[in-house]
Amino acid sequence: MVMIEKFVEISLLYDFYGKILTDKQRDIIDLYYMKDLSLGEISELQGISRQAVHDNLRRAEKQLRTLEESLGLVERFLAEKEKWNIVLEKIEAIVNGAGSGCNGQSRIEELKWIRNYISEMLGG
Repeated sequence: MVMIEKFVEISLLYDFYGKILTDKQRDIIDLYYMKDLSLGEISELQGISRQAVHDNLRRAEKQLRTLEESLGLVERFLAEKEKWNIVLEKIEAIVNGAGSGCNGQSRIEELKWIRNYISEMLGG
């Protein structure tokens, strides 16, 4: 489970900050995390030692994490995603309640809540 979490973490960081890495670091991250190649396989493809692949991989991971610590783009993205999931759950509840005897007033209250929640998310 920990390895899967690391793959997800690095994939997200790479999506946001990958362009800042060197070409070699991007290639190694892509081959290791996205294409699931081993360090040895990457070493053969890149024509460098397994240790050089390992070192480049660790430097790239550290750089991605440092960028996230400074900028926090992934953290903000995940927080916004969670907020939108809450809105979708509320909408789904209204849609599912449409045929089960929910009264119009309760639907209106739910819609007002959604409107206010979105307004807060947008800073207004």
